[in-house]
Amino acid sequence: MTAPPTDPAAAGAKPAKSLGSLRSQLLSWLLVPLLLVVALDAFSVYRNALDVADLAYDRALLASTRALAERVSVVDGKVVADVPYVALDSFETDTLGRIYYKVTGTRGEFVSGYEDLPALPPDVPRSEIYPALVRFYHANYHNQAVRIAALYQPVYDDSMRGIALIQVGETMDARSDLTRKILFSTLWRQGLLVTVAALLVWFAVRFVLRPLMQLKAAVEARATTDLADFEVNQVHKEVRPLVVAMNGYMGRLQALITGQRRFIADASHQLRTPLTVLKTQAELALRELDRNPDDVRAWHSLREIVASIAGTTDATVHLANRLLTLARAEHGAAESGNEPVSLTDVARQVGLEQARAAVKKQIDLSFDAADQLIVSGNALLLHELVSNLLDNAIHYTPAGGRVVLRVQRDSTAQRALLEVEDSGMGVAEEDRERVFSAFYRAPSAQQQNPSGAGLGLSIVRDIASSHGARITLSAADDSKGQAPGLKVTVSFPLALSLDS
Repeated sequence: MTAPPTDPAAAGAKPAKSLGSLRSQLLSWLLVPLLLVVALDAFSVYRNALDVADLAYDRALLASTRALAERVSVVDGKVVADVPYVALDSFETDTLGRIYYKVTGTRGEFVSGYEDLPALPPDVPRSEIYPALVRFYHANYHNQAVRIAALYQPVYDDSMRGIALIQVGETMDARSDLTRKILFSTLWRQGLLVTVAALLVWFAVRFVLRPLMQLKAAVEARATTDLADFEVNQVHKEVRPLVVAMNGYMGRLQALITGQRRFIADASHQLRTPLTVLKTQAELALRELDRNPDDVRAWHSLREIVASIAGTTDATVHLANRLLTLARAEHGAAESGNEPVSLTDVARQVGLEQARAAVKKQIDLSFDAADQLIVSGNALLLHELVSNLLDNAIHYTPAGGRVVLRVQRDSTAQRALLEVEDSGMGVAEEDRERVFSAFYRAPSAQQQNPSGAGLGLSIVRDIASSHGARITLSAADDSKGQAPGLKVTVSFPLALSLDS
């Protein structure tokens, strides 16, 4: 009764990749960019702090250089530097590292300090931050990194004028210590910020996803027989379409299960009667045979009973076939794909198959088709549809009547029309909708054939529905003054015509 599940691998489809946890994805998409932003911000803060620290240390270094420059003068035409050891000791404060200095005279001669202190490179630009003629540069002195300030200082007396060069260098120890402190302080603060932000994001995601988790728990707690709708307003607006789709699917599933239950109940009810008759007839035959084993009349009676059993068996087989056909028609579209089918050829084939039954009943059966009309569908199900319609028409048309099987084009709507018209008793207007229900039979049909199953038009309706076709019942166009007759019209979407 149910269609087999579709195997993506068998159908050539690529299996869908698992998306993983929604909470994990949300946390990843929130925290990873946050970490990147914080890292960039920490780097920017760190670089700015270093620039500020360098500026502060350079100011202190320039102050020391100026203090030394004030001790440089010209005595007897020579540049001298009066730098007492106390002044040198005062240079080495907590804010500066070890101090080295060098004083060069106006003619490049060494005056005082450390003679091997690295010279000023020629490509070092003057610092624009300070009004003094000072240049800052990095060098290596005695395997130590030093920062050197080179200040040009005018010197003069009555005998000469010129510019002396005062160089003061400091080791990078103090700067490195401050750099590490700035780095650790920045990382600690940013790490604390990231931790707090991660906790807030985690709690926020957990809180926001709580309705979805509650929906998940509600789905898991549902009994297999409970197909009631889920409450749409209990989830967020973005998730509501999913819940609505779930409710719609469960509604369709409920309709399918209800139809299956009804089908099983009706089928068991319909099969119970002929099977009971078969059992009764078989017991009657055995009882008749046991009572008069040598009586010719008993054998004649037994023959009649066996003939009745054969008739009941045929009716039961016919009913079982109709039930199986009805089940297949309900799920035919899901079991097999559609393909171009010639409705004209299908109708012609069914007409040939039913011709013998029409001749046996002395019914004038005619086939009318203008051209080849192609519809999209399943050939076996379409054959069953036409066969049921034509079988009903022949069965309920009295001897000497007339049945027309017609296939034509509805040019205005571009549809293919299948028509089966008979000269039987017809169907009253109030019954034309009810006759499509399984096991329902119109009063006129019960009078003509009390043993019918009432499944033919139900099968036709399901097959037509699976092919997107519309079916209508009406009185026959030409009843010739006899019974009103019945005309069944099935309108299919036209795929193409072979002669076009």
